[in-house]
Amino acid sequence: MRTKYDDLELFITIARTGSLVRAGRELGITGAAVSKRLMALERRLGVRLVQRTTRTLRITPEGERYLQEGKRLVVGLEELEQALRGVTSQPTGLLRVNASLGFGRTVICPLLSEFARKHPELEVQLHLSDTPLNLVKDGYDIGIRVGDLADTRLSARKLRTNRRLVCASPTYLKAHGTPNNLAELTRHQAVVLHENEQTFGIWHLRNAERKEMVKVRARMSTNDGDVALRWALEGYGLLLRSEWSVEPLLAKGDLQVVLPDWYETADIYAVFPTRDQLSAKTRAFIDFIVERLASVADDARSPNTSMHS
Repeated sequence: MRTKYDDLELFITIARTGSLVRAGRELGITGAAVSKRLMALERRLGVRLVQRTTRTLRITPEGERYLQEGKRLVVGLEELEQALRGVTSQPTGLLRVNASLGFGRTVICPLLSEFARKHPELEVQLHLSDTPLNLVKDGYDIGIRVGDLADTRLSARKLRTNRRLVCASPTYLKAHGTPNNLAELTRHQAVVLHENEQTFGIWHLRNAERKEMVKVRARMSTNDGDVALRWALEGYGLLLRSEWSVEPLLAKGDLQVVLPDWYETADIYAVFPTRDQLSAKTRAFIDFIVERLASVADDARSPNTSMHS
C-alpha cells in the first residue's frame, strides 16, 4: 500500500528529472503509471502541482511549496530513522555529488570510493561537469567548487586553501626566458584554460599588496585541465594552474613557478543548499573530505614525503 511519503518521493523525482518518463525509469515504473499517480496526488491535495504539455513540464507555485517543504520532511525523517537505529555514524541512502572535471576526477573520485567502502549501505552518484549545477533544482546533496562562490544562497565549508600559480616547463623557460614582472607576461606565449564564465585570456593575479588583471597571449587553449597541463609540459607556454594539480610536477622539476609572489586565489569549498537541510550522510562526507585533505596537506609539507593527487 502506497503512503503519503511514497507520493512525496514520486513528486521529488518528477521535479528533479523534469520528465514523467525519466522519473518512471528511475523509480522502475512506466511513465503512464507516474502520470496516474501524479493525478491521484493532485486530486488528494486539491491543487495542481505540475503544468504539463506534450513537450514541457513546469512546477506550479503550489508544487514548488510542496517540493521544498517535502524535501525538508524527507531529510528530517531520514535523520530521525538513523538516530533511532543508532547508525548516525554509518551513513545510508543515496549521496549525490557534483564536482568540477579536474578536481572531481583526480581527488573527489578516489575519496568517494574510499568513503563508500567504509559505508557499505551507502549509494553514491558522482556527476562531473565544467559548469556548477543548481544543487537544489538538480537534487544534489553537495557540490565541490574551486574558486570564488558566486551563489550566495548556498552554505559552504572550506575544504582547503588553494592558489593558481603561473608555471612553465624548463624547456619553455630555457627557450624564451623567465618573466621578471607582470608586464613581461604579456610578451610570452600562454596555454589558456577556459572554463565556466571566466573571461578568456585574463588572469586575475594578486600578491600581498595589490591585485592586477593581465591579458595573456593564448597560443594554445582548451577547456580540459589535463590537456592544458600536457601542453605546458611540452613547452607551449606559461600556464595558470591550481597548486593541488601541479604540486607533484613542481616537486619533480617538470614545471617551475614563474613570479612566485603572484597568484590567483582558488580555495576549494564544499557547498550545500542550507545548513538546516544538511543530512547525516552529507555531513559525514564533508567531515571525511576535510580530514583526508588535511592529512594529504600534512604529508606534502613533510620533508620525507610528497603529495600525490
